[in-house]
Amino acid sequence: MKGKSKSATETAKPIRRRIPKWALQSATDTASSEQYYLRSIGRALDVLDSFDGKAALALKDIGAKTGLPESTLFRVLLTLEKHGYLQQAVDGTYQLAPRLRFGWLIEQANRLRDAVRPELERLAHHFNETASMAYLYEDRIHVLDSVETFHEIRMSNRIGRVLPPHCSAMGKAITAFQEQALADQILEIYGLARRTEHTITDRARLFEQFAEIRRTGIAADREESILGGICYSAAIRPAGKPVVAAISLSTPIIRMTPERDEATRKAVLEAAQRIATAC
Repeated sequence: MKGKSKSATETAKPIRRRIPKWALQSATDTASSEQYYLRSIGRALDVLDSFDGKAALALKDIGAKTGLPESTLFRVLLTLEKHGYLQQAVDGTYQLAPRLRFGWLIEQANRLRDAVRPELERLAHHFNETASMAYLYEDRIHVLDSVETFHEIRMSNRIGRVLPPHCSAMGKAITAFQEQALADQILEIYGLARRTEHTITDRARLFEQFAEIRRTGIAADREESILGGICYSAAIRPAGKPVVAAISLSTPIIRMTPERDEATRKAVLEAAQRIATAC
């Protein structure tokens, strides 16, 4: 009687993949790693790292940041532009392409969120109210983090929600510190829709309020986006850097007394200043 033939899976031997000696050596040997380091790719990455995701840079600005000779830098820029990693404007300046710029924004936003979180928790626990953070993604302001109170009646902030720049405290706090062109763009995209009878829909009046926010550092939403809610916000303003984020504390108006109102404004502003100093 003939025996059963073994299947291919039963007879197949495990494949042994040989790792080249140079690969094993380069993983542990600094000198060997330097030998296989691709300087051309390193230069290209240095150029990309010179951008902050916001400002466009001229050739001389990039050269000052990277230290590359102009002839070499020009070839690197041309290559990155051809492959869609950089864009050149009509004035000759360069900017990260959208696919890189958005990734950079997310990375920066998440890094700041982690730094802000302890302050949000401190505010939420001290006042037993909802503390939140918002971030400016190019021309839209999104809720990035929130620590809610355990009160049954409370103000909530859904992470990812786009905030109205004209009637939310964090939306106003961030928009107030933008250059005129960007502030106009933010408002144009969202519009000045009336949410409640207290919503400011007059553009001139809104920009007067923006000037007051820049003077005091505090933005307020007193039943402007939702009836029965009050929110105070302060922008995070690190020295020499653009304003891209704000924090806030929200509460039902029934729990807001004159003494609590003053204490809330002060605490939110001081928390934002501590974050800005640490950034």
